[in-house]
Amino acid sequence: MTAFFALITSLLWGLADFGGGLLTRRTPALTVVVVSQGIAAAVLGAIVVATGAWGEAGPRLWFAFAAGVVGPVALLSFYKALALGPMGVVSPLATLSVVIPVGVGLFLGERPGLLQFAGIAVAVLGVVLAGGPQLRGAPVERRTVLLTLVSALGFGTMFALITEASTTLTGLFLALFVQRLTNVAVGGAALAASLRRGGTAVPESGFPYRSLPALAFVGLADVAANGTYAIATRHGPITVAAVLASLYPVVTALAARGFLSERLRTVQAAGAGLALLGTLLLATG
Repeated sequence: MTAFFALITSLLWGLADFGGGLLTRRTPALTVVVVSQGIAAAVLGAIVVATGAWGEAGPRLWFAFAAGVVGPVALLSFYKALALGPMGVVSPLATLSVVIPVGVGLFLGERPGLLQFAGIAVAVLGVVLAGGPQLRGAPVERRTVLLTLVSALGFGTMFALITEASTTLTGLFLALFVQRLTNVAVGGAALAASLRRGGTAVPESGFPYRSLPALAFVGLADVAANGTYAIATRHGPITVAAVLASLYPVVTALAARGFLSERLRTVQAAGAGLALLGTLLLATG
């Protein structure tokens, strides 16, 4: 069950990143974050009311609140790093986020078997290669590296926090709702600050109403991924769930190949193959 839900997580995150990347080509990243997370919060609010999840309120919601604060910072840092580029450096480096949840699992006493350790190593290498690491070319700006490391730290911390945010399914709905409300509040504050500094919230052509379905998909896929990741960590080792969930760059690369006809570089194809091999080792170990 851990492998299944973790792989679903990587699929959802990969598609959400792909959709978010496309949207930010036409709409400011802060607006994409606020609107997509706002839609997700509205849907989760309805689920919380329908399931009576308010009764699950407790101290663990502070973990959800913290995840909601960290999430937008990580996402915006990641988008900014991608804008500064090169993507061939940013994408693989961001996968360092897996170190935090894996470290938490080891700290809590998890000890994967030899086959699983091999699977972790192979899968992480595959994910890095799937990002198409740039090994040659102009030096990368220090700011780009710093932003990427901030995003990796943020994503890894968010993974660890959401795992602790609830112990029941209805409690998970409430935790995800609190996380999304916090996302919107933090993102909205950042957007307001950007506007005061002369930034823009919408394209020159006006608010992209035609993009609302895509914005909804990005927000709902992201929140669903958080939920499936939390479920994955309950059914098995955090170390395994975190590594399998971190395969989302492979999904993003394949989505770009399928929808945008982008050609996979040889190193990316090799990385996808290694990621698949690592997945099989983890699932069978």
